[in-house]
Amino acid sequence: MRKTFYPLRFWRLFRLTVHLFYGVARVAIRFPVLDRDGRVAFVQSWSATMASILNLKVKVVGETPGVYPGNTLLVANHISWIDVFVLNSVTVSRFVAKSEIRNWPVIGWLCENTGTLFIERARKRDTARVGSVVSAALAEGDCIAMFPEGTTANGTFLRPFNASLFQPILESQGMVQPVGLRYLGTDGQVTLAPAYTDNLSLIESIWRIVSVREIVAELHFSRTLTAEGAHRRHLCREAEALIGSALNLPLLGKAAGTPADPPA
Repeated sequence: MRKTFYPLRFWRLFRLTVHLFYGVARVAIRFPVLDRDGRVAFVQSWSATMASILNLKVKVVGETPGVYPGNTLLVANHISWIDVFVLNSVTVSRFVAKSEIRNWPVIGWLCENTGTLFIERARKRDTARVGSVVSAALAEGDCIAMFPEGTTANGTFLRPFNASLFQPILESQGMVQPVGLRYLGTDGQVTLAPAYTDNLSLIESIWRIVSVREIVAELHFSRTLTAEGAHRRHLCREAEALIGSALNLPLLGKAAGTPADPPA
């Protein structure tokens, strides 16, 4: 993997910082007066610029469900904090994220004020609360995104999906859009540079990403699944299988020689 020169790394960090604070200003001033379409357009444009600053080349495989498909649950495998911006550069969603992200500097504020729903995974009651909010939002025409693995992997395998996270889409009788995500180097092979694993700090992760000359972010949109008449476990396993097949990844604990995260 070719690395960037140090001056270019610091230039990217400078541009990233400016872009983040530009986002804060726009969200604070303009978001309260924008309608849904205006907010969606801003999030998509801002996310695409974010990807460009980090030199992420987003490549779409398959047919997208649109910019903001109503009553749709978008589910994807989870590799990095940048997954959100890569996905939003193509199909915008309101994300369900762990509550710790709310405390991240700048990024946490942006996520909270652009509609992210935070969940305290350790509290079962909070899971039920967020599930009710998600179900209502879907019924009102929102597009909600989740990472049903529950945590990040390094992109070389899938963790089993959590079936309970599919309950809200059953209640709203909407559609499920599985999306497989992977990051490739210029050699066409999976790169671990964006992987947010092994207790890596956010600052360390940003430095690793800006240090790589170029990363290709592939989004594999599989066929949509209808929740009407489905069982959440069946829906979960089908979405899991579609993403695993699209990315040709083994499922943790299902294949011989269970994979594990290599050192960062």
